[in-house]
Amino acid sequence: MPAKTSYSYDSKTIFLISGSVIGAIFFLILAANLKPFVIINAGERGVVMKFGKVQEDILDEGIHGIIPLVTRVETLSVRVQKDELKADAASKDLQYVTINVALNWRVDATKVNTVYQTIGDETQIVNLIISPAVSEVVKAATAKNNAEEIITRRGELKEEIDSDIRERLANYGVLVDAISLVNIEFSPEFAKAIEAKQIAEQEARRASFIAQKAEQEAFADINRAKGQAESQRLLRENLTPSILQKEAIEKWNGQFPMVMGGNGALPFINITPPASTANP
Repeated sequence: MPAKTSYSYDSKTIFLISGSVIGAIFFLILAANLKPFVIINAGERGVVMKFGKVQEDILDEGIHGIIPLVTRVETLSVRVQKDELKADAASKDLQYVTINVALNWRVDATKVNTVYQTIGDETQIVNLIISPAVSEVVKAATAKNNAEEIITRRGELKEEIDSDIRERLANYGVLVDAISLVNIEFSPEFAKAIEAKQIAEQEARRASFIAQKAEQEAFADINRAKGQAESQRLLRENLTPSILQKEAIEKWNGQFPMVMGGNGALPFINITPPASTANP
């Protein structure tokens, strides 16, 4: 039988093999943690920073290669977001008013790097930029109108607030898609006063309507009475014996209607010709 071949390794060879295995494992772990690529999800943009400095390049959706330890990427959403903010203000006649403003906004995709550099993430955008802008614009707009105008001219107030907020936020790279005045509230005392005024106005309008209706009905009665009096006057003037005779003849059915006179029954229609007035 042939002799078996035996392999023997010295300590140096074993050390080199062990070091290589450990090095490979360390490299894999390091590569997995450092990630030489980044994925930008739908509705996001990537802000590129080299050694902490924001770069001009903006990463679109998809996968992008980066240099680990040198390049870092922060994502910022460019989707439409909705926030409802409460603004306290005072009207021109010094009535306390609270307005809830619903705002649909988004970050300008072409200015993501500037927005992140100067403001920060979405939460900081709301707290540092949007909320103060809404509060200031609402205060300025309501101060131009008294409390009643704020209620009756709500559409015009909304347009003014909408225009001013859009202009202010656009300077920071924030775009506004829609603004709504969800609710307008006054102090409880003023709300009661407004309600009492509306009730009084409704009652006054109702009383005025009743008075106008009575006046119109009285005027109609007078006109009807005048018409009836005029009709009777005309009837008296035009109702002669000849006309009565003619109407009786037109309605005659061939039989002489009889009336009772002093000498017995006499025909209603006088068929005796009148006596001649000619001289004999």
